[in-house]
Amino acid sequence: MPAMAALTPLASITVPLGGQLLELQEVVHGAGAMPLLRVRIREGKRFTVLDIDPASARNWGEAMVAWARRQPG
Repeated sequence: MPAMAALTPLASITVPLGGQLLELQEVVHGAGAMPLLRVRIREGKRFTVLDIDPASARNWGEAMVAWARRQPG
């Protein structure tokens, strides 16, 4: 039987305008496995789960920070 993945909570964010819950976790599926960033988006009863490799997470994060810096306030 395969071992359970190790999950480490990183952040939990509630979006004020839509009420979605964003949860970020590190997930490792086994010893020596590449850690992934798990993004869980909860919208009411619906969940979307994405497991993202480090390079994609870096690109996504940098794009989000660049966008946020361009916004007023």
